[in-house]
Amino acid sequence: MTMIIRTSRLLLRPAFPEDAGELHAAFAEEGIVRMLASAPWPYLPEHAAEFCAQPFDANAIRFVVALPGADGAPIIGGVGIDTARDEPELGYWIAQGYRRQGYATEAANTVLDVAALLGFPMVASGHWADNAASGGVLRAVGFVETGELRPEQSLGRGGEVVQAVRYVCDLRDRSGMRLAA
Repeated sequence: MTMIIRTSRLLLRPAFPEDAGELHAAFAEEGIVRMLASAPWPYLPEHAAEFCAQPFDANAIRFVVALPGADGAPIIGGVGIDTARDEPELGYWIAQGYRRQGYATEAANTVLDVAALLGFPMVASGHWADNAASGGVLRAVGFVETGELRPEQSLGRGGEVVQAVRYVCDLRDRSGMRLAA
């Protein structure tokens, strides 16, 4: 089953092989990649092609974020929950020209609603200590800071170990009603 979700302004959908060029164009900016843990820098076209060619995983919660409009629905970001970690972890990115418009909050809220409906009791997340804006998004969607600073490796910073501010979100009381609206 392929999940496609329409929010009030966005379209969350899987990445398809045909998206590789557009995804690379939206994502291959050092300012985006350096804020992520698992994306390498430089981010090359073959990295985007590999990401878009990944086989569908029914347990994955992973979307590109598209902005529908009169001229189509360009990819402006990505959002998902990594279930391969010790604890499910929310991650997201928004392309430079689309920040500070609430798109990250809207996409993250939607993915958390999906996780709640799928029975996830908790989701973790974090941001590098030098990325306070991401902390604002996390707090806006219901995460609370744990007080933990965790050293983590960032491929986007050439493997540098960076301090990550850790958060957790309790999904047990989340209704998921926004998905039905």
